[in-house]
Amino acid sequence: MSQQALLKPIKMGDLELKNRVIMAPLTRSRADNEYNTPTDMHVKYYTQRASAGLIISEGSQVSPEAIGYINTAGIYTPEQIEGWKKVTDAVHKEDGKIFIQLWHVGRMSHPDFHNGNKPVAPSAVNPNDKAYTYQGFMDTVEPRALTTEEVKETVQDFKRAAKNAVKAGFDGIEIHSSNGYLIHQFFNNTSNHRTDEYGGSKENKARILFEIIEATKVFFPENKIGVRLNPSLHGVFGTEADEETIPTFEYIVEKLNDYDLAYLHLSEPFNDVSDKDFLVTNIAEHFRPLYKGNLMINAGFDQESGNKVIEDGNADMVAYGRLFISNPDLPLRFEKNAELQNWDRDTFYVPGEKGYTDYPKLDQEKVS
Repeated sequence: MSQQALLKPIKMGDLELKNRVIMAPLTRSRADNEYNTPTDMHVKYYTQRASAGLIISEGSQVSPEAIGYINTAGIYTPEQIEGWKKVTDAVHKEDGKIFIQLWHVGRMSHPDFHNGNKPVAPSAVNPNDKAYTYQGFMDTVEPRALTTEEVKETVQDFKRAAKNAVKAGFDGIEIHSSNGYLIHQFFNNTSNHRTDEYGGSKENKARILFEIIEATKVFFPENKIGVRLNPSLHGVFGTEADEETIPTFEYIVEKLNDYDLAYLHLSEPFNDVSDKDFLVTNIAEHFRPLYKGNLMINAGFDQESGNKVIEDGNADMVAYGRLFISNPDLPLRFEKNAELQNWDRDTFYVPGEKGYTDYPKLDQEKVS
């Protein structure tokens, strides 16, 4: 076995991961059926990628209210549980490990998904972005602010989703608190104008995340729960950062040390934020000293930079998205230093096998 840092095993709670090449959560919009249920295509897609140290599933909405994209597979009905069970069974047969990412998009949704009703959010502030609906891209609208009681009900939606994830056979869960979606909206001053216990101070803005951790750990031990954050998100997904943004995330990350989590999953900036002196341009380097557990990093890494961030001690695992779309056997390609296949962006979110399950593995490539 190669001595590359990415290919060394790692202990994550009581799970032994065979490598540190993680499959990032990737929305692929292939659950194009009445029940938004995973299909045999999902089974094939995830099984092809079971050589990852860990697969993190596409974002799976925790309730009908949480939907914000077409054809995404949920985790709130018996049909969805059964669909995901086929996926986890197949991945486990290939000696793979798989977490489900629990998702609520909040204000990044559109009335088309909610029988004409407004999507919900911490506050009634339009992100002024686009939502991808069955009619194509549509302008977002001003959302409806959740009542205090509804925030608590949303926490229970995540708890029920965790219970369903156990039934579906997942090895753990990742709480999607990132990328401008509902939980992240609570962290941010431009989207959270609340005056109740979920707004104002950084402790209040972060409260929903810790309530969700407490609720979901009833069904998964802490060491099978991951949390995803994107501290320097700015100018995308309707999110505008400010001087309080990084201190809020520093508070969250340090408080996460109170839990024996499977990992903390951080994203490097999605765009150039070097002109914003209140944001951090090197997320792994900045937050590594603050977090004591397993740190996973993503966004734009290749084989060389992935090995380096681990060797430098700034992360323990690296999550790959687009490279895992086009290279189902990515760890093997890293081990062999083999050529990597390019992805086809035009097929990321369309129905069908093309660009989903038809990327060849290395041995198939040689045959063809």
